[in-house]
Amino acid sequence: MGALRRRLTRAGLPGLLITHLPDLRYLCGFTGSSAALAVTRRTARLFTDGRYTTQAAAETKAARVQIVPNPPAVAAVQWLAAQPAVELAGFDPSRTTVADLARWKAALPYRLRRSFLCSLPAPFVEPLRQLKDEDELSIMQDAALIGCRLFGHILSAIKPGVSEIEIAAELEHQARLLGAEGMSFETIVASGARSALPHGRATALALPRRGFLTLDFGVILKGYCSDMTRTVFLGKPKPKERYAYAAVLEAQEAAVAAVRSGVSCGEVDEAARNVLRREALAEAFSHSTGHGVGLEIHEPPRVGAGQATRLQPGMVITVEPGIYLPGEFGIRIEDMVAVNRSGGQVLTPAPKALIEL
Repeated sequence: MGALRRRLTRAGLPGLLITHLPDLRYLCGFTGSSAALAVTRRTARLFTDGRYTTQAAAETKAARVQIVPNPPAVAAVQWLAAQPAVELAGFDPSRTTVADLARWKAALPYRLRRSFLCSLPAPFVEPLRQLKDEDELSIMQDAALIGCRLFGHILSAIKPGVSEIEIAAELEHQARLLGAEGMSFETIVASGARSALPHGRATALALPRRGFLTLDFGVILKGYCSDMTRTVFLGKPKPKERYAYAAVLEAQEAAVAAVRSGVSCGEVDEAARNVLRREALAEAFSHSTGHGVGLEIHEPPRVGAGQATRLQPGMVITVEPGIYLPGEFGIRIEDMVAVNRSGGQVLTPAPKALIEL
């Protein structure tokens, strides 16, 4: 909370309204589904409803808890407006609907409706969340290692005729047994020609006798997400398929090797793209090389072409180049990488050499 207050002071902003639940969890520990946090330069107050009376008291740190019958954000805005020397309060427009803003303004005294709420030019909490401390990195390492164990486990279940849904269900069941709170996102299991779908959700389709199978999944542990992708082959790959896999693996490893403090996200993306360009496969790479991970599965920074954000120690990003040939196959390989001063630490050390099943 101290770092946030320093940002408020530098911005000359006396008050801040926070409604994005991952931001609330990061700042004060509350994990409920309905809350708002009001922050001034001297104090902070969490507003939530009666369902969370006990939970909020147990979880919340660095803020006082107030249980309210009306929408928490409305109560938070009214509380901010009543604080001495708080003549202005910022809010994040990227997390605010037009209807919400109208509701907040209507709850204010008439004289404050035009002037009290201020749209922030950039998020205040997101930049703080990008830089993980040692405790956060430890949790994320544990979450990533659960993912690696899941990959090792699922290999024995992959057989022709088993449905994609069965593979996804076994991954998710095993994740719970290993201590995960849930999955980071809907598990991707895409086989055969469907592997050419970057976000191919698991279907009732049976795994083929031969062809690529892409597995993209992650778990949530103590609120933090993991994310990894491995592509395996059922049967014996043809030379074209081996060549394509080797190219993606080289691109992925080149991008991982480029990760270090001070390097721009665009340079990491280019390291992967350059390999695929050399192998005449760049046109088949249709998305960014990666993204930040933390309390949300997709967080800044974006690791994409031309992105100027420079990596800093404490950031955790994915590195996941892929190629997609519609009607034929797709291949993606993804690791989570923690940025440190000397380079990048791969948090997902599962095998990446082509596995033939």
